[in-house]
Amino acid sequence: MIQPVVLCGGSGTRLWPLSRPDRPKPFLPLLGERTLFQQTLDRTADRSRFSDPIIVAGGAHTRMIADQAGPHHLIVEPDAKNTAPAIALAAARVPRETVLLVCPSDHHIGDEVAFLEGIEAAKTLAEQGMLVCFGIAPDRPETGYGYIERGEALETGHVVSRFVEKPDSEAAERYLASGKFVWNGGIFLFRAGDYLDELAKHRPEMATLVDEAVAGGRSEGDTFYPGAAPFGEISSESVDYAVMEATERAAVVSADMGWSDIGDWNALMLAREAAGLDLCASGTQSVEAGGIMTVSDGPQISVVGLNDVIVVADGDEVLVLSRDAAQSVRQLKPADRT
Repeated sequence: MIQPVVLCGGSGTRLWPLSRPDRPKPFLPLLGERTLFQQTLDRTADRSRFSDPIIVAGGAHTRMIADQAGPHHLIVEPDAKNTAPAIALAAARVPRETVLLVCPSDHHIGDEVAFLEGIEAAKTLAEQGMLVCFGIAPDRPETGYGYIERGEALETGHVVSRFVEKPDSEAAERYLASGKFVWNGGIFLFRAGDYLDELAKHRPEMATLVDEAVAGGRSEGDTFYPGAAPFGEISSESVDYAVMEATERAAVVSADMGWSDIGDWNALMLAREAAGLDLCASGTQSVEAGGIMTVSDGPQISVVGLNDVIVVADGDEVLVLSRDAAQSVRQLKPADRT
C-alpha cells in the first residue's frame, strides 16, 4: 500500500484574476467539471493500491477541502512553511516503512496509466532506500520549469546527477537537445523514515522543530493540528532545496504522463488544448484573431486583430495578456488589490 500525501495551498497569483488568495487554483475546475484538487484525489482512489490520502493544508483552505472532498485525514499547518516541513509532518505521522507518494494538489496529469506505471517504477527504487522524484520528458525548451539531469542508470530509473533552476532560453535549448534532462515534476516517492533521516541529516534544526510540533500537536477526529510554537520557528524551505539537492540518495523516474503544473495562463491553454477542451468562453467573438483563449464568468468577450492572447474576465477584474508574457502576471501583485 502506498500512502498519498496531497499538498494544498497557493497564493492565487499566477492565474489571477480567476485564482485569488481565498480560492487558489487547486480548488478551481480548470480542466473539466472537477477541480485540480479533486482530480488529484481521483488519481489515488484505488484502495487496493493506495491508502486514504493525508492532506496537508493551511487553515484558510480547510472549508474548501471539506466541501470538495468530504472527510479525510487532514494535517492543518499553523503557518505556511513550504513543502519540506509539510512533508515531514505527514512522514512523522505514519510508520517509518510507509511508502509516501507526495503530490501537489494543483497539477494536471493527462495519462493516468503512465502515472501509475511511474509510481511502480519509483516504488522499486524507494524500497531500496532511494528518494525518488518524477521527471517529465520535455517536448519544448521550456524556461518556466526546473530541470533534472539524469546520471547513472538504475533498475527502473536514474541517479540524479544535478538539479537545475529555471534556465534561460539558450540553456533550455541545450537541455532539450542533449536528451539527458527532464523537467522536475514536483512529485516524489520515498519511505517516510528515509525522508526523515535525510531531513535530520541536512536540516537538523527543521527536523527537531517538526518533531516538537508533532509531539505538541492535538487531534480532533481525522484532523491533526501540530504545535504552533515550534512550527512557527521553522524556516520556510522547499523539499528540493532542503533534501533532494542535498541527499546522495536522489533518483529520478521519467514518466511521459501528460503532466502540467498549470503554472500560468499559457500552461493552462496548452493543457486544455491537449485535453480537447474548449479554449474560449461561450459567446466569444473573434475577427482576424488566432491562438486565443478566453475565460469569462459572464461578460461576452470579443477579440479583433490579435494573435496569441488570453483574455480573462472575472468579477470586477479583466486581464489581457500575450501568451509569451504569462509568467509576468504575478508581478501585478493581485493580493494587494483584492
